[in-house]
Amino acid sequence: MKTLAFLTALTAAVAAMPAYAEERRIIVNGTGTVLAAPDMATITLGVTNQDEQAANAMAATSAAVTQILNRLEEMGLEARDIQTRDLSLNPVWSGRNGQSGERPEITGFTASNRVVIRVRDLDGLGEIMDAVIKDGANDFGGLSFSIQEPKPMEADARAKAVSDATAKANQLAQAAGVTLGSVVSISDHAMGLRPVAQMREMSMMDAATVPVAGGEVSVSVNVTMEFEIAE
Repeated sequence: MKTLAFLTALTAAVAAMPAYAEERRIIVNGTGTVLAAPDMATITLGVTNQDEQAANAMAATSAAVTQILNRLEEMGLEARDIQTRDLSLNPVWSGRNGQSGERPEITGFTASNRVVIRVRDLDGLGEIMDAVIKDGANDFGGLSFSIQEPKPMEADARAKAVSDATAKANQLAQAAGVTLGSVVSISDHAMGLRPVAQMREMSMMDAATVPVAGGEVSVSVNVTMEFEIAE
């Protein structure tokens, strides 16, 4: 009788417990990409001079950088778009790797200074590069293109990524013979601005200036979406 009473109580307890349906989900990834012509360029350039005297090397470098900065101001660039960095002065050695046992000694000095420039009017980019080279820039660190306001592009790319993921989820649900339910979760990751391999030629500069092609930049967003499977 005690055993029967225990089994009856256990059965009642199990029946009283809430029933949880097995959760069924569809998880997909989506990608959205938006292309646009760049509207800003960033140039990294510098001046390097070598002399037997450290003061002379630094003076020549400083004079050239000052001339470049003045030229950029004359050409209408704002102070916020010009930054000097990486000022350095290093000795030049002789005999450090020699096999004759000669004593290493300093034979001169190399002074360098770099300038990072943001150009917001790309029509004048070639002219600016030509001018700073003539003013003494002899160390070119690179040129990159970007968008001044990338947020609208990111929003468009995000919308395309969500649409892509939703379409994939619908295809999977249809192939599996189930009904797609509501979105359970969604996460995204913006991949940032990237140059596009296919280059679009910008307006041609004068033959005397540096030729430049701006091409296009892209913004890509990846999303992961989780959908319920409706009953």
